[in-house]
Amino acid sequence: MSQNLDALASLPYRPASPQNYSPNIGMVGCGGISKYHLEAYRSAGFKVVALCDLRLEAAESRRDEYFPTALVTRDYEELMRDDSIAVVDITTHAQDRVPIIEAALQAGKHVLSQKPFVLDLDEGERLVRLAEERGLYLAVNQNGRWAPHFSYARLVAQGGFLGKVFGVHLGCHWDHTWVEGTEFENMKHLVLYDYAIHWFDILRCFIDQPVKQVFASTARVPGQRLMPDLLGQVAVEFDQAQATMAFDAALPRGAFEETFLSGTAGALHSYGSGNQDQSLYVTTKDGTWQPKLEGKWFPDGFHGTMGELLCAVEQGRPCVINAADNLHSLALCFAAIESAETGKPIRPGSIRRLPA
Repeated sequence: MSQNLDALASLPYRPASPQNYSPNIGMVGCGGISKYHLEAYRSAGFKVVALCDLRLEAAESRRDEYFPTALVTRDYEELMRDDSIAVVDITTHAQDRVPIIEAALQAGKHVLSQKPFVLDLDEGERLVRLAEERGLYLAVNQNGRWAPHFSYARLVAQGGFLGKVFGVHLGCHWDHTWVEGTEFENMKHLVLYDYAIHWFDILRCFIDQPVKQVFASTARVPGQRLMPDLLGQVAVEFDQAQATMAFDAALPRGAFEETFLSGTAGALHSYGSGNQDQSLYVTTKDGTWQPKLEGKWFPDGFHGTMGELLCAVEQGRPCVINAADNLHSLALCFAAIESAETGKPIRPGSIRRLPA
């Protein structure tokens, strides 16, 4: 095996855990997504000691299934007053999240916020400043970075194996109609906002260039009943690169997902029936390498995000999913939504609040 292929075979794409740091963790919000957080934390050996939800029965159910000795409460302020809790995982919807994040930071606790981070970039910048003033970590749960194929691909791109990446083309074709009757159905731009934020974020991991502008559009599927458009497409322009995204979110069968990276020294191709089942190939001058990827996005992505936060605290280094960085992913998302609303190309950062 060549030195290049040998390096590709040993990339550390799996979620990490701290070596000697095991803080008490509290969770605020025990809705549907919380089970994946808690499943990952239990498997990783993280210590969840408190669970909070306005619906006490939801917190009690999560406690009974995952952390039987955890405190349960309706009042998140009770978690903030507990000095034994060092980290708070906030999984509520974005419109409810800002005061909880602020309370946690004021109480001296590190925070992992669910994505999308905030509805307003200025509000996000204020929270970032508060965390910096308090000497605390504020991270965003961009768990897609630790989906095995995305985690491996970002290490390949950032490690220079492909040379300079100049093309990223992402396609998702699946059934997202499960949101019917849930709060998610009320999001006008469900696909570009709540779902595609993962793809906007991972795109930034692949191409290290400023974005010039974004053009996006959405459409409805024939016979569609759901309120939000289920078709979306995005074109992202750089000075020396391009990226495209296609989302078909009402496919009843034959689901398919694909990632393709073009670089000056090679290419990466990952594809499969969904983001939990991917085959990945890297082609360079030394040949083609296919890693045997281990794990799945759910639950490994949630181990990855909390593990990264805890490792950053333990090592006293910047956290790669810090909120300041995540605001750039959110700015890209907001620009795409504004473009879909107006039919015009939009410069990221010029739209400060979630459109529509």
